[in-house]
Amino acid sequence: MSRNDALQTFLDTAFVAFDRFAQDQRARKSIMQMFSNLEMPQTERSGISKRLPVCHRYLEGVFTTKTEQPVLDLLIERFKALEPHLEWKWRSTYDGSASENFLMSHANTVIVGPGGLEDRADVWLGATLMAPNVRYPDHDHAPEETYLVLSDGEFMHGDSDWFSPGVGGSFYNPPGIRHAMRSGEKPLFAFWALLPDQTKH
Repeated sequence: MSRNDALQTFLDTAFVAFDRFAQDQRARKSIMQMFSNLEMPQTERSGISKRLPVCHRYLEGVFTTKTEQPVLDLLIERFKALEPHLEWKWRSTYDGSASENFLMSHANTVIVGPGGLEDRADVWLGATLMAPNVRYPDHDHAPEETYLVLSDGEFMHGDSDWFSPGVGGSFYNPPGIRHAMRSGEKPLFAFWALLPDQTKH
């Protein structure tokens, strides 16, 4: 089984970017395991392309972002080439911690993972886009997670205060930790990579 070129070149660049910018050793270990798993392609879906209104309004701004970091600029370029194949979705469940404008002002896409372009259970790699002045709901999940942030925006996890990773910022969420994000005056865009518990597979 082989991958289409757009997906493979994106994944190659994503590995380099996550590996370079991840500071936490737990994140680096997680990233290494995820991309080791990705060496074996899984079933690729076709005909799933779908954009939500927030994508039509803000994705072009993401695609023209210049980060002054060559690997991040290449990652954005390769995501732009891949994006027409992706399905963007709203988060279907959320609580009162989200901003009132949340539903129509955000979009998530799974690149590889359950229901993604490459449908698989052992790695979840995707992206989130949010319009300005939107708060994502508090949430948690069993897989550990590493973020790679490509915009302004603030994040929190556990008992932390809100913090701004900045463009190229990366941080690690241990399994089960409560976390959230919010955009300011500009849209927020970030990649995330989750590693399910390998003992369950």
